[in-house]
Amino acid sequence: MAKFLALTSVGLRDVLEEELNQLGYRTLDRDTSGVWFETNWAGCYRANLCLRTASKILLPILDFPAYKPEDLYHNIRKHDFTKYIEPDKTISIDAHVRESVFQDQRFVAMKVKDAIVDQFREKYDLRPSIERVRPDLEIIVRVLKNTVSVAINTTGDSLSIRGYRKHSVEAPLREHLAAGLLAMTKWDGQTPLLDPMCGSGTFLIEAALKVMNVAPGTFRKHFAFQGHLIFKPDVWSQVLEEVMEQERGEGEEGFCPPIYGFDRDVKALNMAKKNAEMAGVSEAIVFARQDVATLVPPEGLAPGIIIVNPPYGERLGVTEQLKDVYRDLAFSLKQNFKGWRLFLLSGNEELTGALRLKAERKIKVYNSNLDCRFLEYRIR
Repeated sequence: MAKFLALTSVGLRDVLEEELNQLGYRTLDRDTSGVWFETNWAGCYRANLCLRTASKILLPILDFPAYKPEDLYHNIRKHDFTKYIEPDKTISIDAHVRESVFQDQRFVAMKVKDAIVDQFREKYDLRPSIERVRPDLEIIVRVLKNTVSVAINTTGDSLSIRGYRKHSVEAPLREHLAAGLLAMTKWDGQTPLLDPMCGSGTFLIEAALKVMNVAPGTFRKHFAFQGHLIFKPDVWSQVLEEVMEQERGEGEEGFCPPIYGFDRDVKALNMAKKNAEMAGVSEAIVFARQDVATLVPPEGLAPGIIIVNPPYGERLGVTEQLKDVYRDLAFSLKQNFKGWRLFLLSGNEELTGALRLKAERKIKVYNSNLDCRFLEYRIR
């Protein structure tokens, strides 16, 4: 068994820890970047396949104090990096420094790189080259108050990049964030779920994937661990087969998730439909053209959950114009959606003020680099 670190976004650690526990992992601790858990290589592969709210899975390999460059170099040399890749492959060093005697993260990355390539050169008379885009081995280095932590990225590109979203509107929501916010609503897969400004359909697709028990990692063609020398193909094949067998098909008895996506933009709706098709969940979502100013629920639908990521103005520069959109949304909700719960992601307090609704819960999250709040309202 080894310790792994599942990274996630600010605000999602609670739901990530809950998800890890639901999948049967033993969680150990949390830090500012994510949740630590214990498992074997099969569990690592499964975590990369199945976790919806994580962004990467790291394998921590070193922790040591460092006060001068020599400390960095010699401690890195203590670990055998030649066991991960062949010398003709590529590496990258992702270094971050905070409150340390090492003030330049580029210098830290250079010293770590020197120590690693010297290992290869001494053993093979050949060294791996540096590649910043999809290297064969990505080493993550964090220096906090002169404590150096080194980890291997087992994932590669972020788990947010599912692979189904080939079409997107401007400023799309990252998939793992959408899954995390959806988890915060406690949606049970039976209660109606509606996104009145669905854009490229991320909330809805993530909801359908969850209720169908489709592992989000099954869309990916490659994980970083598959390129490592310690990769176990037979274990991977078994894990993948087991995960795929647990999927629930659209045609199965009792399967009828009440998921609805509306948008006034025909282009956005077409994108959402294509993305749903790519994800294999098009039959699970009802898409229709509606404007928030005239928004009504489907006839006969019981009160449920509304989840929405409306534009907030920072990216688009139209805050004043957007106030009318928020007012229209609030008016339609008060008129036609009594008894529903609204969950709204916003990065603009001025715009949410235009709703004239009192939030029962506010959760701080980040959408990319935007400081946002995930707000819960009860429509009365």
